[in-house]
Amino acid sequence: MGYRQRSRMRPAVKLTQLAKRAGCAAKAPPGTLFPLLAALPRSTDANVLIGNATADDAAVYRLDDERALVLTTDFFTPIVDDPYTFGQIAAANALSDVYAMGGRPLTALNLVGLPDALPVEALGEILRGGAEKCREAGIEIVGGHTIRGEEPIYGLSVTGLVHPARVVSNAGARPGDALVLTKSIGTGIITTAAKQGRDDEGAIEAAIAGMTALNDGACAAMLEVGVHACTDVTGFGLLGHLRNLLVASGAAAAIDADAVPTLPSVHRYAEAGLVPGGTRGTHRFLADWVDWGALPEACQLVLADAQTSGGLLIAVAAERAARLIETLVGRGASVAAVIGEVQAGQGRAGRMTVRA
Repeated sequence: MGYRQRSRMRPAVKLTQLAKRAGCAAKAPPGTLFPLLAALPRSTDANVLIGNATADDAAVYRLDDERALVLTTDFFTPIVDDPYTFGQIAAANALSDVYAMGGRPLTALNLVGLPDALPVEALGEILRGGAEKCREAGIEIVGGHTIRGEEPIYGLSVTGLVHPARVVSNAGARPGDALVLTKSIGTGIITTAAKQGRDDEGAIEAAIAGMTALNDGACAAMLEVGVHACTDVTGFGLLGHLRNLLVASGAAAAIDADAVPTLPSVHRYAEAGLVPGGTRGTHRFLADWVDWGALPEACQLVLADAQTSGGLLIAVAAERAARLIETLVGRGASVAAVIGEVQAGQGRAGRMTVRA
């Protein structure tokens, strides 16, 4: 089914034209956000297993010895023009935070910003897309909140469940671990090309297929195999989120640029300058963290590209990597690729070397 045929209605407006920024590229840049988070007080509640100290994907609160809640909120402005597809992408993106922690979603709440320029029928399609994606994940949307605003905003607050001993955080990577990625990257660049009417190769279809895919199978695979750390790849790009995982783990990493799966046309579009501001902001931030070697700048921007509803980035013991790849494929992951390895931090936690 074509991109423009997904909705039951033809949108009266193009959603992306109502927003200055699109999808997770609208996040606050890491150089602004991380100092703010570092200044916040740390939790003293022993039941807060994961709070804001490690820039993880979600918070985890222990209820008892068998149960812990996974708590997350994620919302953004439109990344595609079709309302129903936007709703599906936003819901899949929010649910991904729970999957990245090894959790199982339980319920969700809608979060909506409604500008005057957005027809109410389009909002109905956004909500329908989100509801149907949540049903695919086996949960219901049980409420929510709306506000009037200048731009359309949609997302979810999701509550999940995980065993306290089975939480997968971003802080457990170990030297020698293989780094495995479960979706191709490039959604920020491709959706920018589409928004500008310059996606002459129709790459938006592959981007949408990836963004609407749930990470539930990837979560099940990593729990079955047993892994050390995980994060989902969203607004800070592949290397921005890897940097967070490495800092939390006290480790460094080497990445093989040629091994990173990318969406069709993304390198050509990057070379043409079709790059969102969020991607450029992360690329500037990464200057202090990445040794790019001889990698061309366009390729650097792809590795820093702001993703929306991206895949899981998993650190797994090298001897289990082949089994994880096999299990990911068996559970329907669109991509299962080893893209590099974790190295000892040696006083340079968070540092990355890219091998061209």
